[in-house]
Amino acid sequence: MGGRFSAFSFVDRITQVEPGLRVRGTYRVPPRVAAFPAALVAEAVGQLAAWASMAQLDFRRRPVAGLARETRFLREVEPGDTLALEADLESCSADDVAYAGRASVDGIAVIVLEQCLGPMLPAEEFDAPEALRGDYALLCGSGAPAERFTGLPALDLMPGAAIPGQRVSATLQVPQAAPFFEDHFPRRPVFPATLLLDRQIRLALELARQTLKPGAGGTLAASRVLDVKVRSFIAPGQSLELAAEHVAGADAWTAKLSARAAGKPVATARVEIAERRPA
Repeated sequence: MGGRFSAFSFVDRITQVEPGLRVRGTYRVPPRVAAFPAALVAEAVGQLAAWASMAQLDFRRRPVAGLARETRFLREVEPGDTLALEADLESCSADDVAYAGRASVDGIAVIVLEQCLGPMLPAEEFDAPEALRGDYALLCGSGAPAERFTGLPALDLMPGAAIPGQRVSATLQVPQAAPFFEDHFPRRPVFPATLLLDRQIRLALELARQTLKPGAGGTLAASRVLDVKVRSFIAPGQSLELAAEHVAGADAWTAKLSARAAGKPVATARVEIAERRPA
């Protein structure tokens, strides 16, 4: 894999494949990274499903982020943890791939994805198909070099207008250049939707902390993300306007998430925030 898959690649080995049906793999979070956000665990499951769907279509097509009905965040992942990754393909065609997936650590589930749908586009727009075939063969064989990921660059939010307890907004300036673009993707750099979701969740947590007070030893964390819809690609250098708005009357503390670029919708979702206590 060399340097091509070192900055945003979260599958070390593919350990089991039932073509067109399911795939299993592993990823060890490097112990030296400061943290490994839950959104990156979701990314790892999505990447595993992507490898399986690309292989099914001989790497002529590749999936991109689209829809995710539900993602449940069950516990934190720590540096040094080894993720056992699973993805079940519900359908796979030249148009799209539908899948569900999960990740666990030491047999305990840490994340579950349900009803995900990724549009399929020509693979050659994003990467060289022959290179992808070689990378897949390596993943199914000896595996990728260990501990390639060294962390993410700073992606700070610039605070915007706010209504205390009801709504917060912020601006995210996508970098013009960053190491993760080398993986995502070599021929067409795209800002990863999971990194956008991570920043949206952080904004929602900022809003939740204004009204929710965890008990002693507890912290607030995203417990569930619903109805993720990615509407367009995010190019390097784009400026994104993010917002989180509290939804009154929901069973759990919930916020609507939105991202816009030049006034046009880029991504929407809902997130539920709950107290999490140490295991």
